[in-house]
Amino acid sequence: MKRVVVGLSGGVDSSVAAYLLKEQGYDVIGLFMKNWHDDSVTISDECPWLEDSNDALIVAQKLGIPFQTIDLSTQYKERIVDYMFNEYEKGRTPNPDVLCNREIKFDIFLKTALELGADYVATGHYCRKSSIEKDGEQVYQLLAGKDDNKDQSYFLCQLNQEQLSKALFPVGDLEKPEVRRIAKEADLITAEKKDSQGLCFIGKVRLPDFLQQKLKPKAGKVYEIPADAPVFEAYQAKIKNAANEEEWLKAIAAPFFFHPSMGKEVGDHRGAHYYTIGQRKGLGIGGTVEPLFVIDTNTESNVIFTGQGKDHPGLKRFGIFVSNEETHWVREDLRMKVGEMKRFQARIRYREDLSSATLYQKEEGLYVVFDTERVGVAAGQFVAWYDGEELIGSGTIG
Repeated sequence: MKRVVVGLSGGVDSSVAAYLLKEQGYDVIGLFMKNWHDDSVTISDECPWLEDSNDALIVAQKLGIPFQTIDLSTQYKERIVDYMFNEYEKGRTPNPDVLCNREIKFDIFLKTALELGADYVATGHYCRKSSIEKDGEQVYQLLAGKDDNKDQSYFLCQLNQEQLSKALFPVGDLEKPEVRRIAKEADLITAEKKDSQGLCFIGKVRLPDFLQQKLKPKAGKVYEIPADAPVFEAYQAKIKNAANEEEWLKAIAAPFFFHPSMGKEVGDHRGAHYYTIGQRKGLGIGGTVEPLFVIDTNTESNVIFTGQGKDHPGLKRFGIFVSNEETHWVREDLRMKVGEMKRFQARIRYREDLSSATLYQKEEGLYVVFDTERVGVAAGQFVAWYDGEELIGSGTIG
C-alpha cells in the first residue's frame, strides 16, 4: 500500500484531498505545518493558525488517519519572511506563496514526509500532474486545474521534476462546488469553511505592520507623473528605432525610470519599501480626477511616483526580462537554446488571464514579449509560461 502524507491546512481543499486518497486505498497521514508564531500582525478572525490546526485535527480524526503538527517556523522565517523583507527593501514585489511551495511544502515538508516513509506528498492545490515518456525517460507535466476559476498551477511554477514526481493533487480534476459537496457528504467540519487569504500558512496579514517588523517607516515624497510626460514618448521611440532584434528586446523590456523633475509633488508617504507598482490603496492622496496608482518606487531616494487612472502609460509594458539565474524550466527537456524563439501563453500574476507571448532566449537571459500590454509589471514578480494547459517554466522578473 502506497503511503501519502497530506498537508492538512485546516481548509476544505486539503480535507477533501485526504478523504479522496483514503477512498482510493492509500495509507494516508495528515500533517499540519505551523509556519508562524507572531499573531500580532495577523487579522485574527481571517485564518488563525490555531483554529486551522484544530480543524485539521478534527478532519484527521473523522477520516481515521494519523495526524501531527510540525513546526517549520524557523525555516519559514529564513526562506520566506527574510526573502520578503529583502525584496521589499530593494523596491521589488515578491510572491511568497510561490516560494512557500518551492522552499517549504515541496522541500522541507516533502523531506519530512519521506522520512515518515511516504511515497508521495499531497496538497489541496487546484492543479494536475501527468507524465509522458521521452527518450526512454519519464517526464512529469504540471497541468492547470480543471476549475478555471481556481487554477493554482501558477503558485507551483517553480517546482522541478524531482518534486513533481513525489506530488499528488487529488482535487485538481474537480471544481470548487464539487469539492464542497464531497466534504459535506463526508461530514467534514471544513465543508462550509471560507477559503483562507493571505500568506502561505500564516493567514491574512496587515502587510505594512508585517513589514514594519524589520523595515522601519521613513517619510518621503509622492510625485505624480503626467500621462503625456516626454519619458513615454522617448520609450516608444527607442523601441521603434531599434537597429536590430537585440536593441529592440532591450528597449521593450526596459522598466521606466522617473525623476521628480518629470512631475509634481502631491503628497507624503511612510516609506517607499511599503509600496508596489500597480498599487492604488494606501496612498491616502485625494483631489485627483482619477485615482492615483503607483507607477514606480525608488527605495534608495525613498520616492514614490504615481499616475492617474488604470490606463496611465506608466503602468503598461509589453516586454519583461528574466536573467538566466532566475529562469526555471519545469520541463527541463523543453529548455530553450540561445538564439531560439518560441510562442507560449503567459501570465505575471495569479488569476490573470493567460496572454499570448513570444519568448526569446539570448546569451544574457530570457525576454518575454506579450502581444498585448501588461498592467502593473513589477520586478520580483514571477512570470509563468504555458503550452496549452501545461505550465512549462517560470522566472523572476528583473
